[in-house]
Amino acid sequence: MPKQINDLFNTQTSMRKQPRHIYTVSELTQDIKLVLENTLGEVWVEGEVSNFRPAASGHFYFTLKDEAAVLTAVMFSRANKGIKFKIENGLKLICFGSITVYGPRGQYQIIVEKMEPEGIGARQLAFEQLKNRLFKEGLFDPAAKKPLPLMPFRVGVVTSSSSAAIRDILQILKKGASCADVVIRPVRVQGESAAQEIALGVNEFNQFQQVDVIIVSRGGGSTEDLWSFNEEVVARAIYNSGIPTISAVGHQINVTLSDLVADVFVETPSAAAKIIVDKKNALLADLDSHRQNLASSFSEIIYYLHNQLITLRHMLKSPLDRLIEKEQFIDELATVLHSNVRHYLNITQEQTRALIEKLEALSPLAILSRGYSLSLLMPEQAIIKDVAKLKTGDLVKTFLGKGAFLSAVQEVIKDERKAEF
Repeated sequence: MPKQINDLFNTQTSMRKQPRHIYTVSELTQDIKLVLENTLGEVWVEGEVSNFRPAASGHFYFTLKDEAAVLTAVMFSRANKGIKFKIENGLKLICFGSITVYGPRGQYQIIVEKMEPEGIGARQLAFEQLKNRLFKEGLFDPAAKKPLPLMPFRVGVVTSSSSAAIRDILQILKKGASCADVVIRPVRVQGESAAQEIALGVNEFNQFQQVDVIIVSRGGGSTEDLWSFNEEVVARAIYNSGIPTISAVGHQINVTLSDLVADVFVETPSAAAKIIVDKKNALLADLDSHRQNLASSFSEIIYYLHNQLITLRHMLKSPLDRLIEKEQFIDELATVLHSNVRHYLNITQEQTRALIEKLEALSPLAILSRGYSLSLLMPEQAIIKDVAKLKTGDLVKTFLGKGAFLSAVQEVIKDERKAEF
């Protein structure tokens, strides 16, 4: 008997002697699951998303595919809460998770713990998706931009109270447009809660309804530092503002969503303050131009009347004495009219100058320069109006006409007679 046939005969004989082990479907599936989990464990896998389906429970169900195969995937809600970008069919992902078998279907799958878009950062992808969505909604439409007022006499600023941005704005306005009053809404401009604070600041100015324009500002920084100004809550707060807005985040390379949504976008806080100064200068120039036009118009009227009288004099030969008398009367009227026009223009100029001086006197910077101070309770930065809000040991930041200082409360005097100077 040939050796091969002999071996086959011996093998079959041996198999007939061994008892058969019959698996249930569940047992076999469980063994396959153990083999896969123990062999592969945790893996990274890349593929294109298809059949994406978010469940009411918050879990994500989808498949990953390439040119030759398909892999079922699930990402539970505990793992997908931190995902900022939108998962869509056709998106290429790199996923990390565990290979297992789903028993009820006898189907192997990957339980995803982490994922990131292939070729682009998750944060940048989320930004681009949000930017496209807001664009489609019309938030960047130039037709929706509100014009700035002729002269913003009260300016609201949403920024950090300790930033270089607010110092630049105050310095430029004090020098070039001290008639403009500045109201500061201190906020954090970076960090997890910064976007919510910035949006709240814009909304509060709209509720306050006492400012003519809102500047949303920051003193520059890296892309990560500026990211709060890319959040949807900030973009929508600026877009929904009934008060004209100026975005002055302080950068030149990256354009944030707040820049695209705001009514006016400038690259630096100084440029935002310069807009207010230019508005004031343009208003004064317009007033001077109107004054000159008015004077010129009166002169033309007087010249016309004078020529008409000369013509009438030649037409009326008699009575000559009466004509001479009327001509003299007209000359006197012309003199009086010239005098009244000059007087009116001088009064108008003085009233305009007095109005500007009055506005400058009402500026908080001018009040501070006269010896007054402004105290804030730290770290909340709340304005102190009543000593009942203070207690011994509280930290107080006081702003003077020049500079500021920090102090600790040693004693709270609630008796007004004891508190007298």
